[in-house]
Amino acid sequence: MPHTPLLKESALGVITGLRSTKKPFFCHFAIENHLNYTKSPRDMNVSLNWLKERLDLGSRNINEVCDLLTYAGIEVEDLQSVGVESELIVVAEIKEAIQHPDADRLKVTQVDAGEGQLRQIVCGAKNYKIGDKVPCCLPGAKLPGGFTIGENKMRGVESRGMLAAGSEIGLEDQEDGLLILDPSFKVGTPVRELFDADTLIEVEITPNRPDLLSHSGLARELAALLHTEMQEVEITQTTTLASDPNKVSVYSHTCPFYSLVSIKGVKVAPSPEWLTKKLNAIGLRPINNIVDITNYVLHELGQPLHAFDASQVSLPINVRQAHEGESFLALDEESYNLEETDCVISDHSGKALALAGIMGGLESGVTESTTDLLLESAYFTTSEIRRSSRRLFLSSDSSYRFERGVDPQQVLPASALASALILKVAGGELCAETYTAGQLPQQQSSVKLDVKRMLQLMDGSVPLEDAEAILTRLGITAEGDGRWNIPSWRSDLERSADLVEEVARVHGIQNVPSRTGGTAVDESKIDRDYDRTLDLKKKLTAIGFYEAQTIKLIAESQLRDCLPIRPLQDGDLVKVARPLSEDHAVLRPSLTAGLLATAENNIRQGAKSLRFFEAGRQFRNVGGGKATDLEADSLALLIGGQALVPSWTASHGRQLDLYDLKAIIESTVGAQTVQFSPRTREGFLLAGDIQLSGKPVGTYAQVLPSRVRELGSHSPIYLAELDLKKILGLHQDMFQVEALPLFPGSSRDIAMELPSTISNAEIEKVLSKHQEPLLVCAQCFDHFCDPSGEKLAADKKSIGYSFTYRSDKGTLKQKEVDEAHEKLRKHLEKNLPVTFR
Repeated sequence: MPHTPLLKESALGVITGLRSTKKPFFCHFAIENHLNYTKSPRDMNVSLNWLKERLDLGSRNINEVCDLLTYAGIEVEDLQSVGVESELIVVAEIKEAIQHPDADRLKVTQVDAGEGQLRQIVCGAKNYKIGDKVPCCLPGAKLPGGFTIGENKMRGVESRGMLAAGSEIGLEDQEDGLLILDPSFKVGTPVRELFDADTLIEVEITPNRPDLLSHSGLARELAALLHTEMQEVEITQTTTLASDPNKVSVYSHTCPFYSLVSIKGVKVAPSPEWLTKKLNAIGLRPINNIVDITNYVLHELGQPLHAFDASQVSLPINVRQAHEGESFLALDEESYNLEETDCVISDHSGKALALAGIMGGLESGVTESTTDLLLESAYFTTSEIRRSSRRLFLSSDSSYRFERGVDPQQVLPASALASALILKVAGGELCAETYTAGQLPQQQSSVKLDVKRMLQLMDGSVPLEDAEAILTRLGITAEGDGRWNIPSWRSDLERSADLVEEVARVHGIQNVPSRTGGTAVDESKIDRDYDRTLDLKKKLTAIGFYEAQTIKLIAESQLRDCLPIRPLQDGDLVKVARPLSEDHAVLRPSLTAGLLATAENNIRQGAKSLRFFEAGRQFRNVGGGKATDLEADSLALLIGGQALVPSWTASHGRQLDLYDLKAIIESTVGAQTVQFSPRTREGFLLAGDIQLSGKPVGTYAQVLPSRVRELGSHSPIYLAELDLKKILGLHQDMFQVEALPLFPGSSRDIAMELPSTISNAEIEKVLSKHQEPLLVCAQCFDHFCDPSGEKLAADKKSIGYSFTYRSDKGTLKQKEVDEAHEKLRKHLEKNLPVTFR
């Protein structure tokens, strides 16, 4: 299976040139101890070299490993090679460098690349000298980013390759300019042979598998899939537990267990090369040896740790609930106001040292002057950490793991491993005792496997012996009588169905035989509605519209942009009880708010013409919250800006207007008569109801000029929202085709004077009730009013209509047309306060 990176689009909505938008991808940042920014917490970076330290992959290549993970339910998002890939990047010695004859910043070098003769290369770097050895990219060498080196001329001088910096060939830059290599390296040697290469695997871990959020956890899973043994992390440090309230006390239900280790006399310094390589390999920036050890253990074992500067802490450590309104200054240099539901780590003075399970404090963090440490390793309740993290909008590698659940049996081993490594890389003296408070959660009870059900679900493709072997490889041990002991790292296994799923996952769903093939079913109403909705979308895109897909949650400030088909009443809004942010506080009662946000983003991108639509669901409480909630599908339209693309044939373009909106609706719904009836809507300049063949189906509006200016537009913006269910109900799957008229028609004009309060929609309504078989068309061609009252009374207006008469039986005589036209005049006089001019 191919492993291609996901396309992650901006949450800005539609940008001109895209026909549709995908679900917005929201990026989070992980912060641990000192600021280390990584990918979204959903994804984990895994170093293949690091993984190989835990198990032998044998002859399997990386693509086979990724396929294995994917089929086992662990999605591989991306693969990235780290290090030098091309064999055509070799060690070269600079023999000569002279000034370029036509460029002050370039030099023409002669280098020995082990070819038996010197190679001329033009170079702009300045950090080298004659005799230095540097990477030389020969013609044909492929660089990261898809670039291929060739031979060309630079300012008229031939250049047969490229001298490279570290970052240009997949290595790290050590200084500004070329990568200066070790003088002992042999000329002509491929650089890839001199530096370690690695592959970075980006995997997406589902919420129910927190045990995979570490290299050891993923290695354990792969060992089960590959039928091989895993090399456990060696922990030589012994632990002596002690309980002393003068050292550690727990007063919070958020923390069932807390441990603390004291290490004195450490030297904070840059980390050794092996440690920085591991962290760099997974995208973490090394900070110092102490912080880097805690991050290494986190990504090795999956257990978050935190190191305090002991000089900034007065014992005992107290794990307690925060005080209402208590302020906490975190490592990200932001101050947070806490609530009683939050849990903090504080000292004897009462000062909050860390926000439990989420982030340490700025004042008690490890610095270059730190000599004494207090190392924390704890177990926190998942729901409480998740609540605090989301309320404060503060996420870290630690909180991401605690929110999903860590292995309680790794709390003390992780502390011991970190202590041993700190002694190794930073020196110091370890306190003989590990101080603890609380109790680790009890081992979960065993689960009985329903063998009969398993064999039935697997259709006999897995014998019982093989199923038992699979469970054993996964660390699930047989207890007897069909019961299985669940390991501490698999808290997601609670019932027989979970065990069956594990067997199926490892055995391979693709290896379970299919009992039946696909069967044909009759078309349902859902199928028809889906097809009809798709037809509507195709029609809109055919006339220049772009589809938007916006989030269903909006901010309360966006309610002013909503144009619900039925005006909102008090209590109609469906609000989110605990919104993740202010921008996602209300379930949208209308789709137009999202379209206006999309329009704003496109205006910022320079869009001159706005044509967007969205078909989706809107929500409200029926009857002001006194009845059940209502979810209904709508079709929303937005137009504005230029009607036509600027062209040399037309110097002045026309702006889209309300009549364009009406025409668009007519062309979309087919053979239906569209009527716009004015009705005042608060927050909009013009507004009204939309009727199709006399049936109400939606509403339209013109956005207030002040709001249009806020959006950054200089042209009017018009909106419409239609009831999709009613639109689909009027949709015709089959159409009758009529032949073109055989006989000519005849037209007559009428100039009418009416009160200015009479709308054109009222005139159209009266005309629609006139049952004259010869009348085939009525069109308004003129409108006049005079507010001054000089040419026409100020409370009057003049409207000109053209009427077309035609018969399919023969050419109409003038008398027939006159009689039909007179009937029409009488009908208008009877039903409207009209006089003819």
